[in-house]
Amino acid sequence: MMENLCTHPNPQFARETFQNLNGEWDFGFKKAARGFRFSTDFSRAEKLYAAASYPHKINVPFCPESALSGIGYTDFINLAWYRKSVRIQKGGGRVFLHLGAADYLTTVLVNGKSAGRHTGGYTSFAFEITDLVQDGENELFILCEDETRNGLVPSGKQSARKKSYGCSYTRTTGIWQSVYLEYTPQNYIESIRLYPDPAAGRVTIHATLCGKGDLHCEAFYKGKSVGEQEAESASGETIAQLPLSESHLWEAGNGRLYDLRLSFAGDTVESYFGLRSVRLNGMRFLLNEKSVFQRLVLDQGYYRDGIYTAPDDAALLQDIELAQSVGFNGARLHQKVFDPRFLYFCDKRGYLVWGEYGSWGLDTSSPQALEAFLPQWLEALARDCNHPSIVGWCPFNETWDTHGRKQRDGLLLAVYEATKAFDPTRPCIDTSGNFHVKTDIYDVHDYRYDPAEFKSSFDRLVTDGELYEHVLNDHPGRQHYNGEPTFVSEYGGIKWATDVQYKSWGYGEDVHTEEEFAARYAGLTAALTGNCKMFGFCYTQLYDVEQEQNGLFTYDRTPKFSAGTYAKIKAANEAAAAIEQE
Repeated sequence: MMENLCTHPNPQFARETFQNLNGEWDFGFKKAARGFRFSTDFSRAEKLYAAASYPHKINVPFCPESALSGIGYTDFINLAWYRKSVRIQKGGGRVFLHLGAADYLTTVLVNGKSAGRHTGGYTSFAFEITDLVQDGENELFILCEDETRNGLVPSGKQSARKKSYGCSYTRTTGIWQSVYLEYTPQNYIESIRLYPDPAAGRVTIHATLCGKGDLHCEAFYKGKSVGEQEAESASGETIAQLPLSESHLWEAGNGRLYDLRLSFAGDTVESYFGLRSVRLNGMRFLLNEKSVFQRLVLDQGYYRDGIYTAPDDAALLQDIELAQSVGFNGARLHQKVFDPRFLYFCDKRGYLVWGEYGSWGLDTSSPQALEAFLPQWLEALARDCNHPSIVGWCPFNETWDTHGRKQRDGLLLAVYEATKAFDPTRPCIDTSGNFHVKTDIYDVHDYRYDPAEFKSSFDRLVTDGELYEHVLNDHPGRQHYNGEPTFVSEYGGIKWATDVQYKSWGYGEDVHTEEEFAARYAGLTAALTGNCKMFGFCYTQLYDVEQEQNGLFTYDRTPKFSAGTYAKIKAANEAAAAIEQE
């Protein structure tokens, strides 16, 4: 790996000329108020900037609800504001301010002047601040506005009540991913889309450039140059096809990555890619034209001391290693857009993941839902589309009706179609679990406890060609199974409580011994690996999160079971899958 990829907040698009602004910032916040409304312009930020006090210091990028932030305030917050003095040397080029993620409406002032606004709590954004800064000291002011209870704020698993409950957890307000500056020449590389082609032994690079000139592309494998190409840009857009002299496939468990260096008009960007393809064929999921059974686990992306933000890279990598140690080959990254550095480690480890959004909190019956959701989702696609570890997209999860109002099917249809238009190379599930409108894969959530009943139901998919599951049965006419490829994307949830700090909750609460736990786990999982019409499963879940204690590990990622029980879990996960034998 190129050294810069190991430290940059976004290893997929890394420059040496970046300046990390994480660490101590001046900070203030305002508790929730009745009738709070989001601002419509810069005026609220400008007034706060002129009159704000900063009674606290906060450790960015940790949210104020977290212990690692130094604040630890867990009630509702509507306004959070940050200030930092930063020394900048422009050097005749451009200066960009990047925020990895900030929840929810973010307004930035630089030296008291408006720099930009961004809506959405999960996606990365940047503002060019070249004309607002001077050589020497500069003052950055960031205002974040948040309200998770108005029905138009996608907020994932963040609790809409004062305290956590069930499968809803502590909220995240304000900055929760890295803040950094990047310096570029006047002409620079704006963005790239990468299209690896294993069959042709090449990668196609779509680059958006600011300025005209030649784009130089060079690929490396383990430090050795394996391809070089130059493409001329006359319009700010260019396409380069880069043949590779060596073919090393990216596979499950083997993240064989190529490094990529792009140079244009004095600007250099480092990236990487995996040489792999994904597609559906009948009921099978193919990775590099080979049927691969997806042995997934649900990952919520929560941390006891950091909430949405891992304390360090080691914690990000640990979750992947824990999952792989018990036989999982990937994860559903659930109700959250994960940090780019986590995806980087997924890429390196050959760890299959599904890109999802934090859709809960959005009233899918509202006429305004599409406007509130789609721009944010498209930002997530644009940021993460080059990660080889992402093998599919899933914008929504369990789109239940809201206060008796049915979901707007047109919302799901429009988001599905937009996803496929943006990225036709991956399958898309419109909404995980329900209520499906148009989907490449018909996935279901099933938390039945009895392995025999569980198996009998899904065996009917093989014998009758029909899917029998509770949403179809309990909500007739709401969705229809039309023979799509199928997997059970949530099951299990077997409660095993160890954390007395919380009143524990889980889906299956009647298991009392490790032997009973292992038997139920093995029985449920065997019903899926042994089904020749299933291409995968996703077990709920990898680790406990606060009161939801159905994880295979504790919230602190320590073992809950004996080595013998983990061996049985691993054996069940790694059992030969019927669909791979077809």
